[in-house]
Amino acid sequence: ETPTARGEPLYRRWLREKIGRGGGAGTNNYGISRPYAEPLLRGATPAEGTGEDDSWRWERERQCFDERVYRSVKALIEGGRGDDGCVFLKQMAKFSHLFDFETNWETEIEGDASRWKDRCSQLLSESEVELRHRHLLLIRDPMSCLGSWMGKSGDVHGNNPHPDEVGITHLLDVYAKALGPSMNREEEGNVIVIDSDDVAASPRESLQELCAALGIKYHDSMLKWQAGPHKCDGPWAKWWYHDVWESSGWDVEDVDAKESKKNCFHHPRTQRYRTVTPDLFPALRMSIPAFNFLQTLTSSHQRRAVMTPPSGRLYEDPRNEHVLVFVGTPSTPTRRGTGRIIPRDMAAISPFDSSVQGGDATWEGIRVYNGRIFHLDHHLDRLFRSAKALGFENVHTRSEVTEAIFRVLAANGMREGAHMRLTLTRGEKCTSSMNPLFNVYGTTLIILPEWKPTEGVTTYDNRKGVSLITAGTCRRSPPSTLDNKIHHNNMIQNILPKMQANLARAADSIMLDLEGFVAETNATNLFLVRRDRQHHTDGDSADKENKLSGCEGAVLVTPTADACLPGITRDTVLFLARELGIKTEVRRVSLSEFYSADEVFTTGTMGELTPVTMIDGRVIGWENMMKRGVVTELLQNTYKEAVETRLHWSTE
Repeated sequence: ETPTARGEPLYRRWLREKIGRGGGAGTNNYGISRPYAEPLLRGATPAEGTGEDDSWRWERERQCFDERVYRSVKALIEGGRGDDGCVFLKQMAKFSHLFDFETNWETEIEGDASRWKDRCSQLLSESEVELRHRHLLLIRDPMSCLGSWMGKSGDVHGNNPHPDEVGITHLLDVYAKALGPSMNREEEGNVIVIDSDDVAASPRESLQELCAALGIKYHDSMLKWQAGPHKCDGPWAKWWYHDVWESSGWDVEDVDAKESKKNCFHHPRTQRYRTVTPDLFPALRMSIPAFNFLQTLTSSHQRRAVMTPPSGRLYEDPRNEHVLVFVGTPSTPTRRGTGRIIPRDMAAISPFDSSVQGGDATWEGIRVYNGRIFHLDHHLDRLFRSAKALGFENVHTRSEVTEAIFRVLAANGMREGAHMRLTLTRGEKCTSSMNPLFNVYGTTLIILPEWKPTEGVTTYDNRKGVSLITAGTCRRSPPSTLDNKIHHNNMIQNILPKMQANLARAADSIMLDLEGFVAETNATNLFLVRRDRQHHTDGDSADKENKLSGCEGAVLVTPTADACLPGITRDTVLFLARELGIKTEVRRVSLSEFYSADEVFTTGTMGELTPVTMIDGRVIGWENMMKRGVVTELLQNTYKEAVETRLHWSTE
């Protein structure tokens, strides 16, 4: 017998416990049944017989878990493999209550089972060998698991889909106990989670990675096996292992080029299409949350990105990997709100939500400074105006949205350097349709906070400035087609110009209206600064004159909001400029005016004020210096000062 593999040594004890509770022969109050239950519990060959060669398998089942571990360790030490030997114990998650995760031995039972643990400890001590334990959790998509559960094996377990029988939910308990009291996976380092679909899709890579994690040398021979029964199989294996016994290896191109692949083990999803019947739904619903959590712990989940972001790393700020988000519906006279704070990688909305079905939502970007939310009232005013214009019904109240914002910020400990994407959708539909009459659950509120500086890879360079190009095809729509004063989620008009800018290695694209006048960029509002040769001061204080040093004759110009969103940062900059005595103009502006401007900058909540140093290859300004202008710098500093000092503009 292979000394390092043991197939489900707790199975017999689990079955005895289940049958004992029910009081029936081979069944119990959980509906658990097995055709081989009686001989397995007796540890003797069935009366009908299975062949004399199998009698030892049935007798072996009398050995308890501890005895099997002892015999395996003893065989390894006597075989000279005490330093690098490995004992593999395959268990079902539903057996976990029979295993003591603190001692890594079987839980106490009547009889002399504990003597095997003592004998093993003595053997290890005498041989100066250390026994190290690692826990490997093999998970499988509940949909696939339950589909196959009711397949060939249905006759074995009586087509019983009870979660206690299926066992997927037990994996959470196994994971928690294996981590130990600290619940720190990185610190404990003894729990590995692997998805069976990853093994089936990439067997070599998965096994290489697993061996590296376990400290075991990988061999290509691990990809092949002899067809038929193996000595480590339990006597019950012939009822369960039909497909495996018919195979001889994983379907890998170079396992053996001369060998036919007809006996290779294929990914089950490529072989069968199964119907999941309604009686499986309760087990499916209970199992999916456990699987979803455990899947986030697999290496494949950590490597799920298929492209490299501009920063070269997934998270510009590492804290964003574990950020908490808010998702939920509003309260109604007959129902409380369902808002929850959950980890980002576990957050989800229904595929029937209107934002998914048709981009039917409105949104806001909001910043947090020094423990205060800047212009929160302005943002919420615009959010609810947009929702009103879109005809949303059963909408979150203003107090519900405000409460959710502060809850999620507090949960993340965010008081500075944070940005929120707040989205309000028309809500979930009861069926797939564009018709708002099917939105019967109320709006959906999504709050995504992130640690995000005003200057960075995901924003702009507010010192050196950025380059822009003019969008070649997309134009900003007038109110007669789609009013841009509605801050909606139909963002294709923004995404296509952004892609054009990416290809041109520019920061953003300038978007024109249907008549060719400048509207905004794909992400921000636009300003230009023009110098008037004949200028005069308004007689304000010397302090203001000092601030305006170098800004004499400056006129600040921005396009009207006819074909763009009148941004909140845009309005703030206009207000501050007028306070400083800088003349402002809000009018239609042509592209050539931006080409010939003394200064150009963009405004937005995420990046604040960003200098523009080049448009369509033309350097902005007359000095040809590719640098931010004095008016831009003055307004940048004034804006930052306002954030810090004008507390009535913020909500704490």
